[in-house]
Amino acid sequence: MSLLNRSATASVLYDAPGPRARARYRAFGIVALLAIAGLIWFAVSTLADKNQFDADLWDVFQYTNTQQRIVDGLLSTLKAFGLAALFSLTLGALLAAGQLSDHKPVRWTCTTVVQFFRAMPLLILIVALYYAFFAKEPMWALVLGLTLYNGSVQAEIIRSGVNAVPRGQGEAAYALGMRKTQVMTFILVPQAVRSMLPSMIGQLVVTLKDTSLGFIITYHELLFVGKAIASQPLYAAFPYIPVVLVIGPIYIAMCLLLTALAHWIEGRGRRGANRRTSTAA
Repeated sequence: MSLLNRSATASVLYDAPGPRARARYRAFGIVALLAIAGLIWFAVSTLADKNQFDADLWDVFQYTNTQQRIVDGLLSTLKAFGLAALFSLTLGALLAAGQLSDHKPVRWTCTTVVQFFRAMPLLILIVALYYAFFAKEPMWALVLGLTLYNGSVQAEIIRSGVNAVPRGQGEAAYALGMRKTQVMTFILVPQAVRSMLPSMIGQLVVTLKDTSLGFIITYHELLFVGKAIASQPLYAAFPYIPVVLVIGPIYIAMCLLLTALAHWIEGRGRRGANRRTSTAA
């Protein structure tokens, strides 16, 4: 497409602002920047008045005991996440298979379970499991709550991915005499994985972040440890900002690593599909 054609298309889709509109946009931008700068100044000055930027507040991280507590909290977080991720993916696959079943009682039962736990607030679910069954084992209340909630979401992702495969794929397989189990295993699911993998990994990132709810039920994960450290007064102040600046990046790094893993798996699957296509051609 030539430059002239692109300009004509752009003029049809979007009217270029005039001098007054551009001046108005600049004024709005300046006001927004000033408002953001004012909020930042207010937050920084308030924290400075509470001595949150004193260098002495960082002394707590020099102690071996504090460092070990952070490592233990990180390991507890990863343990809860690993179990919840494994169980939620398994539960999601089973519920999705039930929702796609030809048997109405199975389909209705699985759909009811999925909709119920998707609608249930996760925090209420975790607290209810803790007080009802796992008062002495808070980790399992957290893991089971994450499993039920995220497994229901994963079930919807898997069901949607399978239904997104063109119907002709399944119809052709049935015409060849394949049973439904074979069609799902060898035809529909392998094609659906490529489209639903980013959403599944994205939900796993949510699962990882939701492990922080464990501090409500006194599970000694990373946020619980950070809160305990921040609750210790140092030099007439509590080290809230130093704790946030240490604990926050750890959560961000774990989520970024999980996202990078998703991109790597997705890219590898795409390269494998391209190789199969080129070989078939």
